[in-house]
Amino acid sequence: MTHCLTLVVATKDRPDDLRHMLNSLQNQTMPPEEIVLVDASSCPVEAILGEYPALSLRYLRHLPPSAAAQRNAGIQASSPSATLIGFADDDIIFEPEAFELMMGFWESAPSDTLGAAFNLRNFPQQSPSLLKHSRISEALGLYSPRPGTVSQSGWQTVVQGFQETQYVDWLPTTAVTFRKDVFQMSHFDAFFDSYSYLEDLDLSYTISRRGRLAVVAEAGFRHFPSPSGRVTSFQFGRYEVRNRLHFVRKHNLSLLRCYLGLAIRFAMSVCNGIVRMNRSELKRALGNLLELVTGMGRSHSNNELQNSYQARISLETPADRASDCPSAKES
Repeated sequence: MTHCLTLVVATKDRPDDLRHMLNSLQNQTMPPEEIVLVDASSCPVEAILGEYPALSLRYLRHLPPSAAAQRNAGIQASSPSATLIGFADDDIIFEPEAFELMMGFWESAPSDTLGAAFNLRNFPQQSPSLLKHSRISEALGLYSPRPGTVSQSGWQTVVQGFQETQYVDWLPTTAVTFRKDVFQMSHFDAFFDSYSYLEDLDLSYTISRRGRLAVVAEAGFRHFPSPSGRVTSFQFGRYEVRNRLHFVRKHNLSLLRCYLGLAIRFAMSVCNGIVRMNRSELKRALGNLLELVTGMGRSHSNNELQNSYQARISLETPADRASDCPSAKES
């Protein structure tokens, strides 16, 4: 089967990173048939599209910012001819043959394969931790030694650095593709508003209940995490507890194991903060503690938080935009 790919790129306040990513798309041996740029930047980056006439680019303005909601908007705006929907972060760079190799995978993929991720090359080296690198955690069902696994605790293992194509339990949306028809039944959960931590785990794990997910080893990319658009350590501490509990409750995993894992994570942050005199770790721990206390026994539904933001596609013209925003070329 010959496939047609729409790539959705959610971006916010990263014009330089976005250019690097678009440069890597322009240098592809087989670029995506369509790229939908969903922009929530404080100063719109629409002008950047004019720098890439060789790419089939479409622009959507989306406010308020939410990676999950922006990607949902991109799915809705995709071409009717698309058979695959892809997602890419704005701070990554694809290898020149990445899309050609990915499309080659899809040409012969079994019908029960519903998603396929690109392979992260420059994965960071992780130092051993009690939660993620111990036989005790494995025995308790908190964490698995196998890459791409989702444990009963709701913790997932990394998806990166594969030497050969493998099937996994979940896929990060840093650089990934899915069959378009999976979105007739699945979408990014509106719960994951604002800083959309674990939204990709939730979506891909949901899809994995209906079919298989692969990591295509040959189709590589590199990730250069941008400092822009991040939340504070305290805010992240709250998000990592709140969103993890929502994921576990939603998928009927083990709340007991999840709370145990969160308690270990909290203790690790406190120890790192004290021993290394790291204030950000202590703030993260404080965020953990606050959310553990306020969130104990609480079960959120999608509708309860859906009103925290309302996705909208802005129809504003360049003349309507704030005059104090620098042009994209000046940023």
